[in-house]
Amino acid sequence: MVGGPKLRVAKARDAFVELADASGYPVAVMPSAKGFVPENHPHFIGTYWGAVSTLFCSEIVESADAYIFAGPIFNDYSSVGYSLLLKKEKAIIVHPDSVVVANGPTFGCVRMSEFFRELAKRVKPNKTAYENYHRIFVPEGKPLKCKPREPLRINAMFQHIQKMLSNETAVIAETGDSWFNCQKLKLPKGCGYVSRKRKLNLLPFNIVEAVNISSSSKVNI
Repeated sequence: MVGGPKLRVAKARDAFVELADASGYPVAVMPSAKGFVPENHPHFIGTYWGAVSTLFCSEIVESADAYIFAGPIFNDYSSVGYSLLLKKEKAIIVHPDSVVVANGPTFGCVRMSEFFRELAKRVKPNKTAYENYHRIFVPEGKPLKCKPREPLRINAMFQHIQKMLSNETAVIAETGDSWFNCQKLKLPKGCGYVSRKRKLNLLPFNIVEAVNISSSSKVNI
């Protein structure tokens, strides 16, 4: 199961999680939907973004017998230049008000939230794909500590950013390398996330901002 950015407008995030709980399927998100699905969910496997996916995520998604995409937007950004190794005949694409099955029949006037909740009542649990992920998964190591006066490394900086996150913060990923580095952050429950998409030639730099929601203060890093 892969969550897309239209989960929000369809108000189907809770229903999506209900189906994930009932089915036992692994759960991923598209890059622009990060934060829409709880990352503390036991079957969450990261961001599906083609060649730059979270480690082992694309292998599980693309090797599945079938995949459910909830509210996806496929463009050059989300598909890494239309290089995703997906087969349309294996996909169930759920839009906010319609469902497309195997690149064939389209069923209209079907609300996404209702579709997921009804499917959750009938689906048979199948944990095979998640077990395959768990079998090949290798935890990421922690970066080495910086020595005194050593230039700050990206991996060390993001380790500090990770510790700043809470249910009272939100991450705003600016255009540039932050798109990719912020996808590696593990969002605690309730932490917001926004990815700004602009043409790269408009911003020759990138910024990560940790925003305190309660006090509206902002830290630029």
